[in-house]
Amino acid sequence: MSRAQLALRVGDLQGSIDFYTKLLGGEPAKLRPGYANFVVDEPPLKLVLLEGEPGQETVMDHLGVEVADTATVHAATRRLSELGLFTESEQDSTCCYATQDKVWVHGPGREPWEVYTVKNDSPDFGESAPAEQGECCANDHDVKT
Repeated sequence: MSRAQLALRVGDLQGSIDFYTKLLGGEPAKLRPGYANFVVDEPPLKLVLLEGEPGQETVMDHLGVEVADTATVHAATRRLSELGLFTESEQDSTCCYATQDKVWVHGPGREPWEVYTVKNDSPDFGESAPAEQGECCANDHDVKT
């Protein structure tokens, strides 16, 4: 199992949930304070909605590839490192109401990408509550050369 992830920071979380429920033809797989995600089978996609400031325009927060297990995350870490990309690994991190193993890289426009696996559900959002763009999951993951 592998699917692309798109995380959007939205100014109207409930309006966005309503819109994407209609667009994607299904309810959120996870709905928590300030957070919703849709798991779409076709095309394989996880759409994450993170509550931003009221009235703000929707912005891309981060991108990701969800994979089946930790071994696949470790393989991605090795592959990306061998290709010369700066990687930052996180093991057993709590983010987006889930315990995850992940590795971060950045694209040429500084867009944060994570390759991750969800190990368990969590009642907590994580160490960084959703507030501003880049504070969820992708906080402190600056590009280093």
